[in-house]
Amino acid sequence: MVKIRLQRYGTRKKPFYRIVAADSRYPRDGRFIEQIGYYNPVAFDASCVLKEDRVKHWLESGAQPTDSVRSLLKKQGLLN
Repeated sequence: MVKIRLQRYGTRKKPFYRIVAADSRYPRDGRFIEQIGYYNPVAFDASCVLKEDRVKHWLESGAQPTDSVRSLLKKQGLLN
């Protein structure tokens, strides 16, 4: 099953996340199919940038977002 989830990058106490489409069997920070955005919670405005067309493509293809990604997608207006 394909999941849309966060991959953690950055240093200790300063996380930075890539939003990726990955097979659920792959490790959290391992192999992925496509990078579709990023999320920086440490930034002043907690910036989240997404490739909206690719997010819609993966959701229509049956990819399941994790809970944290689902809340980010709702804030961006891509989910109900």
